[in-house]
Amino acid sequence: MAAGLDQIRAEAEIPGEFPAEVLEAAERAAAKPIGDAHVDRTSLRFATLDPESSIDLDQAFAIDVVGSDIILHYAIADVGWFVQPGDPLDREAYRRGVTVYLPDRRATLYPPVLSEGAASLLPHVDRPAVVFTVRVDETGESTIDGVERALVRSEAKLAYDAVTPADLPTGFEELHRRIVVAEARRGAPRVEFPEQEISIDDNGDYSLSFRPRLASEEQNAAMSLATNLAVAKFLLAARTGLFREMPDVGERRMRRLRNSARAFGLKWPAEMPLDRFERSLPRDDPRTSAFLLAVRRAAGGASYAPFTPGHTPWHSAMAATYAQATAPLRRLQDRYVIEAALAIAAGKPVPEDIALSFDRLPKAMAVAEQRAGKAEREAIALTEAVVLSDCVGQTFQGLVVDESEYGVDVQIDQPAVLVRVSAKGVDPGEEVSLRLISVDIESRRVEFQRVSRE
Repeated sequence: MAAGLDQIRAEAEIPGEFPAEVLEAAERAAAKPIGDAHVDRTSLRFATLDPESSIDLDQAFAIDVVGSDIILHYAIADVGWFVQPGDPLDREAYRRGVTVYLPDRRATLYPPVLSEGAASLLPHVDRPAVVFTVRVDETGESTIDGVERALVRSEAKLAYDAVTPADLPTGFEELHRRIVVAEARRGAPRVEFPEQEISIDDNGDYSLSFRPRLASEEQNAAMSLATNLAVAKFLLAARTGLFREMPDVGERRMRRLRNSARAFGLKWPAEMPLDRFERSLPRDDPRTSAFLLAVRRAAGGASYAPFTPGHTPWHSAMAATYAQATAPLRRLQDRYVIEAALAIAAGKPVPEDIALSFDRLPKAMAVAEQRAGKAEREAIALTEAVVLSDCVGQTFQGLVVDESEYGVDVQIDQPAVLVRVSAKGVDPGEEVSLRLISVDIESRRVEFQRVSRE
């Protein structure tokens, strides 16, 4: 595994160690004093909610209920306080684009002295942050009430798998409910797929599992979604910014989707639009997951685009104009969006170096996302080959979860692998028997063949 992961990093050109000048710049930035630029908001009871092991903490939240509105105070790591456009840290961040997570270690966007130290919203220490005050009304619509640099202190580091309702502020669950209602009204599908996750135990052994998204993760994601939607409206009104876009499905691909629905055994009335059909599908049916994956492919994927006069940015999966501002420790473009929001909130023009970057960030982010996606896919393939290496000749039971012109994708629960096989006459949701024919760890390839059920 170690050798294979190193090979994957090399093939995907994942950046390794930080250059000396970048590490030196990070040390200087981490020692930068926090002055009058940050308003004292340590009286607010902030908390973070993340995987238990996370220490690169982008977000902390505090919630008030004011009349019928919920006020979300969303503190985001103030990376822009430490990193300036054009400095060594910024230039290196452009080269990296995103933090890349592989099972043995991660290639961080910024040196750990910042991303896991001075800029991270760790508990029980004062930290600089950008606080978005987001008002969420009874219908789930979110708007920006204010954006400011602030000094905050997180009182608790909560973990997804251990948090209880008693740990969370009043209004937390209601905020999530409102965001879900607003999604339904917009026609945005809310279906999350179990994630294929690589784990390492205390002995250094690797394993794979399918991990459904926890309710606490869904609720936490609602806060980011509410903030990002509000930021997008805020930027659009100011005629500036960088937006996440995903096109609607075109007419030709829509016809193919209708054919896919029929092949999956899903009844799609001719007069029903796609968004309503997506919302009508049963949530625990593998055919639903397969169809929504087909929709994602048909839309062509998401990309970044700067504000363009006469064009309203659109993200079909969100069914709204959408921007990203809540993960600046892990995603380069968020820092620039945050700086633009700060300027607009203060009634000032967006700084020229920030505005000009909106034109070159889409390319940098596309390269970074492609690189990270390749590395993460290959890491899964390597782990599947390793855990199956002693199982050649064995037969496994699996569930068909997707279908394409290249075959069908089958989910095997033990061990937790996804495999593609040539098979005809099967639909998503059907169980099949597969025999493992060969494993090649070096090329990260496993080959299964469909067999009669034994």
